[in-house]
Amino acid sequence: MDNKDMAKLNQLVHDRMGDIERKIMVMSGKGGVGKTTIAVNLSFGLQMNGLRTGILDADLHGPNVPQMLGISDEKLNATEDSIIPARIPLGVDMNLKAMSIAFMIKKDDPVVWRGPLKMNALQQFLGQVDWGKLDYLIVDLPPGTGDEPLSIAQLIPDIHGSIVVTTPQEVALSDSRRAVNFSKKLGVRVLGIVENMSGFVCPKCGEETYLFKRGGGEKAASELGVPFLGRIPIDPDIVQDSDVGQPYILSHKDSSASNSIMDIIDKIRGD
Repeated sequence: MDNKDMAKLNQLVHDRMGDIERKIMVMSGKGGVGKTTIAVNLSFGLQMNGLRTGILDADLHGPNVPQMLGISDEKLNATEDSIIPARIPLGVDMNLKAMSIAFMIKKDDPVVWRGPLKMNALQQFLGQVDWGKLDYLIVDLPPGTGDEPLSIAQLIPDIHGSIVVTTPQEVALSDSRRAVNFSKKLGVRVLGIVENMSGFVCPKCGEETYLFKRGGGEKAASELGVPFLGRIPIDPDIVQDSDVGQPYILSHKDSSASNSIMDIIDKIRGD
């Protein structure tokens, strides 16, 4: 891509992102904390509140968003100068737009790219995808503080902020602190920390067990001077729903975990 094409793509990114009210990065310092699950359910929850929402799967090496949305076999359409994002029908007058590298590669094929190629792919996702006018774009980043988070922060103008997902155990909290400081160094406001997998309530006896401790996310938020958005308990149905591509927050509206997610959404909207 020559300089002229690069300048044109950068202008497209600016124009497309200008039609989106709030752009939010969902981050984690390490893998396995449920970051993508949180990003997907936040997106569904925003839709349930009547907000026009898109989700960008920026995890180029582990693109799991389509599977969790139940659209792994979706084929993208395109016009002469735009890619049409996939849509997930949620009911009358509701839909969620999604984009992922998984739509463009064969199942189980690895993405073996260095930094410049990943940067170019993310530029295309932001500039050539016809997101239209959105209230929210949720960007699901890969774990850690590598190329993709850096590229997204550099490419998207006026990022509203970042959400850092962690679990209560110390090894995850240590990495979440790095994610918070990474976001701050890039000048991206930290909207808050979410403590995922925070306690398990036995469905038979009702006793709550803290498999991964409890309260670490809130403590880290206090130490770092950022908001604590809330705790989401362990619920086996979250895993089941994610595996079959069914939105947990829609199928279990009255659960404790869904209530926690909706509370987090209320805080984000009020921020």
